[in-house]
Amino acid sequence: MSGINPENIVNFQNSKHYISTNEFIKLFNMSNQSRRTVIKSLALAGAGVIISPKFIWSYPYKKKNKLGVALVGLGYYSTDLLAPALQQTKHCYLAGIVTGTPSKAEIWKKKYNIPDKNIYNYQNFHEIANNDDIDVVYVVLPPSMHEEYVVKAANAGKHIWCEKPMAVTEAECARMIAACNKNKRKLAIGYRLQHEPNTKEYRRIVNQKRLGKVLKLEDAAGYIDNRTDHWKQKREMGGGVLLDMGVYAIQGARLGTGMEPISIVSAKTSTTRPNIYKDGLAETAIATLEFPGGVMANIKTSFGENINYMNIYCEKGVIEMAPYSAYSGVKGRSPLGEINTPYEVPWQQANQMDDDALSIMNNKPMLVPGEEGLRDIRIVEAILKSAATGQPVKF
Repeated sequence: MSGINPENIVNFQNSKHYISTNEFIKLFNMSNQSRRTVIKSLALAGAGVIISPKFIWSYPYKKKNKLGVALVGLGYYSTDLLAPALQQTKHCYLAGIVTGTPSKAEIWKKKYNIPDKNIYNYQNFHEIANNDDIDVVYVVLPPSMHEEYVVKAANAGKHIWCEKPMAVTEAECARMIAACNKNKRKLAIGYRLQHEPNTKEYRRIVNQKRLGKVLKLEDAAGYIDNRTDHWKQKREMGGGVLLDMGVYAIQGARLGTGMEPISIVSAKTSTTRPNIYKDGLAETAIATLEFPGGVMANIKTSFGENINYMNIYCEKGVIEMAPYSAYSGVKGRSPLGEINTPYEVPWQQANQMDDDALSIMNNKPMLVPGEEGLRDIRIVEAILKSAATGQPVKF
């Protein structure tokens, strides 16, 4: 059995029964359903062969030209951005959906020609493990549900893309990463901006010190949200501005300085609409993050104000990005020139998904892995702690 480690794959309980290397290769090039049928038949025949589930998921299948993506949750982001973007992608396509609303399922089925067998609800989601059409599960649910469905998808043998924020707590993020590692599945967080060309350009200027060292940074991300019954207004579902728009402000500070913060110097949360943002849930948050070398970043995020800019103060000038996180485009300028590669909505989302699909197909590291999402949630928790205690928080 050259080329296959029997200690990891097969336990020969009966030396009279064995499977050759070529038979293994044939077996694992089958579909998931056919594979299970053969394994069951072997067991009934008394072959005495025990096959590791890790091997079933990790064996390299035939390479696909496009990966099938199932969207979990059909709210605004899936409906208005991800589904249209999947009509533009080159390396992945909309293969399935998961929804708890039968009427939505019918609409999507007709609009995108989705077969019945690729439509799931939250009760039968686990059956997605048997569907070879679906390679990737994209979790687009309220943050409080991210851990549950990322873990379920990983256990079903699917790669996962998870929308930001990754989860509500750092501990949840860690469990999500562990589940994907255990099942040898890739996990990417939906930070579209890290794939975006203008973001890459200002990061290149910073990281190559084209304008010298970064001295300080300020950024702000927010919009006026007048909804009253959305998950963003419900603490138990992961609501509050920090887990949503706040992640953009945190990402801006981290990417704009090219460093990781060493402390939260100060933070404050507030609301002007306590009837909507109840019991201290933050409508607006401000914080000062300290980075190595005494570099300070002042960030602001709000559901009560339309704000979207970042200024990176360097030794030889300022990089001004406005907007720095919009769907319709990121643009700015520096002493080195304009930063403005144009595109139209939903190109960012299509570009992100194509990048992540190629990483899976070529077995390359994800550009934005789970660890990146965890770092931001750690900072969110530290900002909330600093705001609650009035004290600095060190990492």
